[in-house]
Amino acid sequence: MNLQYLRSFYMTVKCNSISKAAKTLHLTQPGLSLQLQNLEKELGANLLIRSNKGVELTEEGKVVFNYADTLLSIQGNIERDLKNLQQDQPQLMIGSCKSVGDYALPCSIYTFKQLHKEVDINLEVTSSAEVIENLRQHTINIGIIQHNPKANDIITQTIVSDELLLVGNCHDSPKQISLEELKEIPLILREKNSGTRYLVEEALEKKGIDLKDLNVIYNLNSLEAIKSSILAGKGFSFLPKLIIQQELKDSSIKPVLVEDLTIHFDYYIASRKKYKFTKYEQMFVDFIISHKRGFC
Repeated sequence: MNLQYLRSFYMTVKCNSISKAAKTLHLTQPGLSLQLQNLEKELGANLLIRSNKGVELTEEGKVVFNYADTLLSIQGNIERDLKNLQQDQPQLMIGSCKSVGDYALPCSIYTFKQLHKEVDINLEVTSSAEVIENLRQHTINIGIIQHNPKANDIITQTIVSDELLLVGNCHDSPKQISLEELKEIPLILREKNSGTRYLVEEALEKKGIDLKDLNVIYNLNSLEAIKSSILAGKGFSFLPKLIIQQELKDSSIKPVLVEDLTIHFDYYIASRKKYKFTKYEQMFVDFIISHKRGFC
């Protein structure tokens, strides 16, 4: 299949206009039309319905457009990765979940950088689900996530174990509550698709409790915002012990034991199944895993 014709088709759909797509692609309109016709001839299917209002995908065109989106993305990733390999300065493209990326990981990256000053390190902090998707899209090569997705195209290596603790402010939080009492207290949860929320939901489902049974007052995608809310006495939340060690030490927030509920989990290094780490990527992975706690 001619990728140039495929790119022309893709851009025509995105622009919803042959004239606009031709201008973007630096082609003449007749030249672009000829490429579209050649692609349709090559595939043996009509892909576009042309009208004065623009272009519309046929059912066959919708299938081809979805594949074009993937193929052209892969082509761009190949070109980018080859360019990175040809650069004098090695690069690390890392994605991390927030509970590690906002707290423990920057310290480890700093230490690694001191040992390998020649490496250019880029870190993107998102949710675990987004880290996995970014791996699939080839925008990162190393992921650090909070739960194992158990996906066929992703492989994982355990870094360190942790625990989710229910915590409240230090003034009026109880020492222990039952599962029934858990349903009544004001809860602040992480956003959908976050690793922490997934772990909480999974643990409660095993106890026959749905998130809809809880008194969730709001959802936040910022761990610092959640901690601020707890300190202000606005509610309780499940947070990884790793990120609240200082607050626990200072007794500014207080753990609340929930009867018959513990949420242990691991942090993982994640990568694409068929991807082979470069020299410096493997050195970074080994560096992270070799630390007993995984992070400094």
